[in-house]
Amino acid sequence: MPLSTISSISTSTTSSHYSDGLPFPRNQSSPDFEVESVLSKVPLAPSQARRRRSSDKDAEAIYRASVSALVTAKARPFTVCGRIPVDPTTLTLFFRSKGGITHALDFPIDVDYDMPPSMDVLIAACPSYPTASPATFSESGSLFYPQNLPLTTTLEIANHPILDAVRNTLFPALPVGHYLSAMRDRLDICLKGSGRSVQPRPNDNRVATIVVTLPVRFRGGGLVVRNKDGQAETFYGRGGKSGDMEWVAFMSDCDHEVEPVQKGCRVTISYAVQLRTFGPSGLQPNPLISPSDRYLDLLSPVLNMSRGRKISFYLTGEYGVDPSEVLAESLVPYLKGGDSVLYHALKLYKLSPELRWTAGGYVWPVGQTVEILGEMPESPISPSKPMAFSLLNGAGVRQVPSVSVPLSAPSEPGSDEGEDLKTRVEKSGAKPLAEEEIMLLSDAALSGPVTKERVPFVSCGELEKLVVNVLLVVYVP
Repeated sequence: MPLSTISSISTSTTSSHYSDGLPFPRNQSSPDFEVESVLSKVPLAPSQARRRRSSDKDAEAIYRASVSALVTAKARPFTVCGRIPVDPTTLTLFFRSKGGITHALDFPIDVDYDMPPSMDVLIAACPSYPTASPATFSESGSLFYPQNLPLTTTLEIANHPILDAVRNTLFPALPVGHYLSAMRDRLDICLKGSGRSVQPRPNDNRVATIVVTLPVRFRGGGLVVRNKDGQAETFYGRGGKSGDMEWVAFMSDCDHEVEPVQKGCRVTISYAVQLRTFGPSGLQPNPLISPSDRYLDLLSPVLNMSRGRKISFYLTGEYGVDPSEVLAESLVPYLKGGDSVLYHALKLYKLSPELRWTAGGYVWPVGQTVEILGEMPESPISPSKPMAFSLLNGAGVRQVPSVSVPLSAPSEPGSDEGEDLKTRVEKSGAKPLAEEEIMLLSDAALSGPVTKERVPFVSCGELEKLVVNVLLVVYVP
């Protein structure tokens, strides 16, 4: 008996499934077909059911593993590749031989068709890489150009968005103020029949490596890149054919090797990608800027006369953060303008500046955010001296500009907003500047802007915003 029968519309609905999958029958006058299942009358043999269930489980396991591998590769990419739209005929490599003669090598090149004399000179000037033990393939033809000899090329990767692609793919979470720069590393040559095994990783604080394949024809010579988890990717490329030039970038914690070249000659130039920042703090402090000698001369007497003191300066930039959610110290990679220059100058003197939130003569600890607790009952504590907080009214009904509310004076009859706010600030962990022995350095004659961030809180049933500044605090021994 067949597993299912197809017939015209039937009046019987017992054990029936409708072809459109609806849980109710369509209008019986419609010309739809009805499918009656008779699986219960002809059950599958137990062995067949077991085989089917086992096969389904295997397929599901493979599917899950494939999805897991794909998600892992998406979450943690360790390589990226692309092409450079450059006409190979415009590319020239200049190098100096061991005899001190400068040579020029034009592209494209096919060594099996026509070996340029300059290519012979270049190969003769290159020593071989050390042979790995045990060697899996011949490395006698794996060469590198000596770094003590000058080498330059008309190709400038800074003129192409390669570093942008590397940053977006390999370093998507790089903070603002951090930048990638590329420095030419070395020129490698793999002759026919040779490859290159894994070499020791360079110790130059690079964060990634870019390998550009020059337009010299070859076959084979795939670049194999392995990350620290053992996952590998192989890039065969176009074999140096004319057209766009190819490049591959990979993280600095990856190992790479070159498979044997079957035909032709594989020539590449590698670049070390360094991480730099405009400031002296970050993942790898290596700033792009340096304060001028005049600026350091202005700072030096201030530091000399501040020995043994803890001094501070107001930041002046606008950074658009919420002090109740982030630490002031987290602004270091984002410092700009004079804030960045001052921070960096203090670092050059081997000092340890820190950023702290401040408001109304109070300062919060370096590792604490600004958290204004809910309204509190009257406190018998009276302020030792008048101090003012800058407040912005956040209610949408009345638009009140920034005002200064003294801590010792009530804002409304029968209430003491300043006293309540002072108590709440102290409860949040803030300390007076005098108690912290922090001396604020400023010039009253200069009324320049200062950093102002806002922290919302409720006062007298209305939403207010406490204006918080940022202090750059440093102890001068």
